[in-house]
Order: sequence, then structure tokens, then C-alpha cells
Amino acid sequence: MKISNQYWFLIFNFLVSLLPISQAIVDGGATISFTTLGRSSYAFDIYALPINAPSKEFRLTDGHSVNFNGHFPSCSSISMLPLLPNRLDPKTHIVYVTERNGSSKIYLDAIYEAPSLETGSRSILEGQAESTRLQVLLVGDDEGAEGRVSMKDRPSLAGENLIYVSTHENPGKPRASWAAVYSTQLSTGSTRRLTPEGVADFSPAVSPSGKWTAVASYDEKGWGGEVEDLSTDIYLFLTRDGSNRVKVIEHGGWPSWADDSTLYFHRRCEDGWWSVFRATFEAEDGKLGVESVVTQRVTPPGLHAFTPSASIANKSFIAVATRRPDSEYRHIELYDVVTNKFTYLTRPVSPKAHHLNPFISPDSNWVGYHKCRGATNDAKRNDLILENVRSPVPGISLLRVDGSFPSYSPDGKRVAYVDFPGLYVMNSDGSGIREVFTRNAFSTAWDWKRKGVVYTSAGPEFSSERTEVDIISINVDEEVPSYKRLTTGSENNAFPSPSPDGKWVVFRSGRTGHKNLYVMDALNGESGGFYRLTEGPWTDTMCNWSPDGEWIAFASDRENPGSGSFEVFKIHPNGTGLQNVIQSGIGGRTNHPWFSPDGKYMVLTTDYAGVSAEPISNPHHYQPYGEIFVIKSDGSWIQRMTHNSYEDGTPTWSPKYIKPTNVEGPNGGTKCSFEDCHWLKITPNQESSSSKRNCAP
Repeated sequence: MKISNQYWFLIFNFLVSLLPISQAIVDGGATISFTTLGRSSYAFDIYALPINAPSKEFRLTDGHSVNFNGHFPSCSSISMLPLLPNRLDPKTHIVYVTERNGSSKIYLDAIYEAPSLETGSRSILEGQAESTRLQVLLVGDDEGAEGRVSMKDRPSLAGENLIYVSTHENPGKPRASWAAVYSTQLSTGSTRRLTPEGVADFSPAVSPSGKWTAVASYDEKGWGGEVEDLSTDIYLFLTRDGSNRVKVIEHGGWPSWADDSTLYFHRRCEDGWWSVFRATFEAEDGKLGVESVVTQRVTPPGLHAFTPSASIANKSFIAVATRRPDSEYRHIELYDVVTNKFTYLTRPVSPKAHHLNPFISPDSNWVGYHKCRGATNDAKRNDLILENVRSPVPGISLLRVDGSFPSYSPDGKRVAYVDFPGLYVMNSDGSGIREVFTRNAFSTAWDWKRKGVVYTSAGPEFSSERTEVDIISINVDEEVPSYKRLTTGSENNAFPSPSPDGKWVVFRSGRTGHKNLYVMDALNGESGGFYRLTEGPWTDTMCNWSPDGEWIAFASDRENPGSGSFEVFKIHPNGTGLQNVIQSGIGGRTNHPWFSPDGKYMVLTTDYAGVSAEPISNPHHYQPYGEIFVIKSDGSWIQRMTHNSYEDGTPTWSPKYIKPTNVEGPNGGTKCSFEDCHWLKITPNQESSSSKRNCAP
């Protein structure tokens, strides 16, 4: 059965662009809402510090949306661009990724107001007219191309060509990353794929001459499921067309060039520390002398150093991001490769903020990075309770909710969600937010018949079978909402989903020592009627009842219990007709299925598209591969809905179409409250499940 499912999966994946989504959904439209771990509090802007006097930092981007992974282009590249009008020479150019207007884009900003070291730590534009900035869209989603939505990452200019990562091409197999490197000629818009077909490349870096591009890549071996240190190698190829591709470094990521024969990169070592390395080699007559590659560990153990940026004009230092044992924050530091000494950059200026992914200006006078902007004088906000995300499917809108496990009332007018702790209800337009349960809860579902009744799981999430978690129902329409406990035993009873006739609730329980599915009376819980639906030494969980009452979808690891690999199954409420709906390759994860209003489709989160960027280049995500997909309820069709390098999860459908828009949250939101990667807190020699190689020279 598993083999036939895989073949069906590949066949229908190949035909994805040929099969329109159901007219039952498109007619009148539909909406999918989901959550993205930490994303609503990022508020990233790009900042810069002068290397010789790093006491004043300057905000270079405009405070709109999320802006990150910047690049200072060379003067020679800027001079070749046809996009800039004839004006006085700007003082600064910056190329960066932005997520404004619901999709990933790459912008070039020309800034005409010079930073002054006497003005203090502020944006160079605060209080200035917008005429001090010229903003040019270099690459975005083609609004005229149906389905052309993708993530963009790590851009750089090489002459008049923009080199960057995009995820717009489907490799045609499950659990394979869509990330590939492209070159777009900005004068014509012509785009060439530099990554070989069927291969994923990350973190491209163009050599100072523009001849070579270095990438972190799995090449043909593919992603192995890592979520911390990726098992990538460093490859080089000719920037002009991707030819002469060759592996030069085994196990490494985030390459950065000092010159055309020197690369810096990072890897995690067997002693537990992330460190920066230097590789030197010879490239003559357009060919690489691979056999002469010499690799040396540069930064010492005792701290994490990663995402290096080499200095081209002054090769005596590099910039790195660090995590030190005495700090909870990620900071940018200079490392002198001659004296082997660190110099703090961001820690004295902004000690209690995370600073990510440094990059050095061509003259080696400035270090750029991105961080959360917090409160600014120009009062630009990014604390959104609802955020429009561009959908690849016409007629389906996507909304990112600043809360987990969203679900809609049967009339579509209200949304319930959790915020760890607390369960909240708001109107579908983001207004009227009200807390209705103060304790920790996870998963939400509305009763189909009893107005204002919401089911949830009260207790800690991600816990063992014997953990005290119970299903409760809450009447959210009461002035002081009351709740009723429906399960007994408190043995991890979770993920309630009511039947459309309002009589029953399916849920998972760990009462036997294994998490299986059960069905109980919706009004009185187990005391009013109760039966077991699935049975076995595995985990069945995350269940959802179809709108016609015929099926219950759920995630299960029954094919390989305890492995962490989950597939989606469905079963009739009487326990018959079990079907394997979708599998994300061998060892993959497919979770949180939710039926569409017409029952013909499911939305879910899965690692079907692998990872899209190096996880260490982002804040913490437990599952950085999580993307939202839609499938037919029989598993015969699949459509990717979200493209990013974050963890998207807990999707749901609204029973009616909601116009995509951004809605600001109340009380200033929770800006800058995201966490750095949890696994950066490791100590030397600590065991880890990720790949760690010998870091000896």
C-alpha cells in the first residue's frame, strides 16, 4: 500500500499544474488560516555599524514589514544597472529580502542621506523626507503568472545580474527542497537556473571577481531530515551559467569569499561548538584545483561562531554572528584572523537584542545585519494579528494568525486560537479579541450545532501519554465563560473535533500507554457515551471530522512507530475503511489535516518541500521545514501554498472567503519576543542528533 501511494503521489505531483482546484472552493472563494512560529514579532530591519567607530548604529531599511539578509553591492555592479535614474550619487546602496504585501521580494534601496556618526543610534531616515530614498523592486512574484509564488533568499549583485535563491520550481518528488539558485539579468528580466535540476542549493555567495558562486548543497544525496546543522557540502560553479560545478568542502554552510581563492564557511564540530573555517584553493584558467584545497578552523571553541562574512578590502578580519555562554542573545563580532582576537560590535550598542547574518561593505568600513527594530520614531508597526500571505491559487486567500491552532465558527464570523497560555476568540476581521480561558490549552474546534461552544485540550502540549491533559468545552458567549470537563483520567486527552451533527467528539488519548483515537458524547463527554476508534502500539493524533460526517482524518506514525515520521490517514467513524491518504517520502512528516468546507480537500502541514534555508540563519523554529499544502481528500493531488524558511503549522479552513488584508494587533503586539535557536545553548561534548564532523585542521 505504501509503495502504490508513493507512485500515485509522484504522478499527481507531476500533473499539479494541470489540475485546477475544485470549483466548489473557487466559486465564492475560500480562506486558509495558519500560524507561523514567532514570525509576527520579527519586525526585522537592516542596520549598519561603522567598523572604526561602532558606537552608533543606523537603520538602513524603511520599517515596512520584515526586511533581512542584506548585501552591500559594489560600485561596479551599481554602475551597470539600468534601473536607477540620473540623480546625485547616493551615499548607500542596499540589496535585501522583504516580505511586504504578502510575498517575498528582493529590493534595491538607494539612500541619499548620508549617515552621520553624530546623530545617535537612530534610522538615517527618521524625520527625513521619503525623497531621501529610492526603492527599486529587483525580483518579486510575477503577479501575471498563476501559481508563481516563491521564497527569495540571500541576494547579491554580480555586474548586472542578481544571484539569489528561489523556491518557485517543484523538484517533483516528496521531501525534497525546492530551493535553487537563479541569475536574473536586470536589464532584460531574463532568468537562468544555475542549480542543476533535482538538486537544492542554499546560501549563495559570489566571488569578488564575479566569476564563481559558492553554495551550500546536498547535491544529489538530498535532505536527510536535519533541523539544526544541515549535512551540506560547499560547491563552486561558474556564475555565468552554473557550469564547472565541483565540490570543494565536505560538510559546511554559509560560504563567504575573501578573494577568488579564499572562502570562509561554518560547520558544527564534534566538540559541540559552531565554528568558522577558512578554505584556500587555486583557480586557474577557469578551473578549480580541488586537490589543493586546504581547510583550517579559524574561530576557537568556547563559543558559537557562524554565518561569517569575509572582508574583501581588508583581509585581516571577518564578521561573524556569535552566541557566548554568558549571553542569551545573538551578536555580531569582528574576528581578527591575524591576532585571533574578537571585537564586540553590537553587544555594547544593543545588548538585549538578537542580531543576524552580518555582511561587510566592499570598502570594509561598514558591517550590516538585521535585527528587530522595536519601537521607532516613525511609528511604523509590524505587530499584526492577521497578515495577508499571497496565495498561489486564485480564489483562496491565506491569512497568518498571530496565535496557534486557529479555528472558525460555523458561520465564519469568529476565530478561536491559543497563545500559550490562554485561549482567545476574535471576530474574523481581527477585532474584538477576548480571552476566554486563562490556562494553557492547545487545539481548538467549534461545535457545529451549539452556538458559541469551543472545544480545546487543557494542559501542556508535546507531552507523554500519562500527562494530565483533558478535553473541555467552553461557552464563549457567556459574559464570564464557563468550561466543562469532558474526559476522565487526564491521560493526554487532546485534539477534539466534533461531528457535524453535533452529537460526538473524536479525540486522541494516551490512556492505554499509546495515543489512539476515541469518540465520546459531545454534550456530556465520556459519561454520556464513549468508544475506542483506533488501537495499536503507535500514535494516532491531530484528528478532524469531515463536514459530511463520513470520515475522520488524522496523523499517525503507525507505519514506523516512534520514528517521528507521520502520515495522514482517514477512517470512517465506525472504525471501517482505513486509508493511507498521503505520505511525505520515507521518514517524512505530514500533520494537522483539516477538511475543506466541501470536504473534497484537506489542508495540512508537511515537510514535503524539505527545508528552504539554513536553519541557523533564522530565529528558532522547531520544525523549519513546515509548509502549508492542500491535497485532495483521497490524496491524489497536492498544491504547495506557502513558501518561506519558517515553521508554518496548525492550518484550518474558514467556511467563507475572507478578503486578504493586514490587521494590526492591539496594545502594540509582542514585537521582538521571538527566541534564538534553542540548540545554540549546547555545551561542549553534549550529545546531539544532528551531524557533527571532526573540526581538526
